[in-house]
Order: sequence, then C-alpha cells, then structure tokens
Amino acid sequence: MGGVARFMHVSPQRFQADWRDAFGDIAVPALPALPRRATAGSAGYDFFSPLAFTLEPGACVRIPTGVCARIDDGWVLMLFPRSGLGFKYRLQLNNTVGIVDADYFGARNEGHIFIKLTNAGDRPMTVGAGEAFAQGVFLPFGLTDDDDARGERTGGFGSTGGGL
Repeated sequence: MGGVARFMHVSPQRFQADWRDAFGDIAVPALPALPRRATAGSAGYDFFSPLAFTLEPGACVRIPTGVCARIDDGWVLMLFPRSGLGFKYRLQLNNTVGIVDADYFGARNEGHIFIKLTNAGDRPMTVGAGEAFAQGVFLPFGLTDDDDARGERTGGFGSTGGGL
C-alpha cells in the first residue's frame, strides 16, 4: 500500500529562525520527532511539542513544529488538536482547522508547519516536551468542472491571497 505524503524536518537553520521569531530568547530545542500514528487504526498523525508549555484559560501559543510535509497532488493535510485535549480543555486551533496544501512544501519557509493553539477552557492545560498535542489527517479533495486555478505559491501563510 503506497502513501500519499512524507513528513520531513525543515532545516535546522529554518527551525532556529522560526523558533526565535516565535519565542525570542527561549533556548531553541532539538527538532521533535516526526509525526506518526499511535495505532494501525489511527487516521491522525500525532505532532509532538518541541517544548513544555502551560496554557492558561484564554491564552494562546504559536508552535513551530520543525516539520514539513511533501504531499501528493489531490491531497491535503488537515490539522486538529488532539481529541483528548480538545475534549478536556476545549483546546482549539486558532484557524479552527489547519489546511496544509501540497504546494506549501515548496514555499520560501521550507513549508514549515506552525500550529497556533488557544485554551478556550476554564482551567490551565500543560503539555510536556515531546508530548503529542495536535494531529494531522491526510484527505483527498475534488475540483470543480470549471476549475481554472493557475496561480503559484511563493510564500508561506496567507501567500495565496484569498482575500474577501
């Protein structure tokens, strides 16, 4: 059975630059483990936190994962909080569902996947370094009969425009 994608690490230089942008002087950790499924029946690939953090109610954190994904055409990676964290703490992604398109891999930022979370619950939530905090699911998608998209991605987040 063939796969539709491959997870890889971004370069150490990219991770360090993005880490400093997100956290300033907090020491840059080692790249975390690549996402993986916990069981043979799991749909989601767990993303692991490169740092320990506690989110107070209403607080958010933007985590550079150190991961990029080469994805086959016709597929998308959708990101969600781990189910248990969402259930227990109302942990939410700030963009509700993260969408990683196949052409994000070739972006200037090496396709570095960031995950921004908010604790929408009423009690603090702690995640340890190396602990799974989000999950990604690969899904196929369809196109309309009259699709005429010809644009090319050049940057990272929001680089394709899409303004309303």
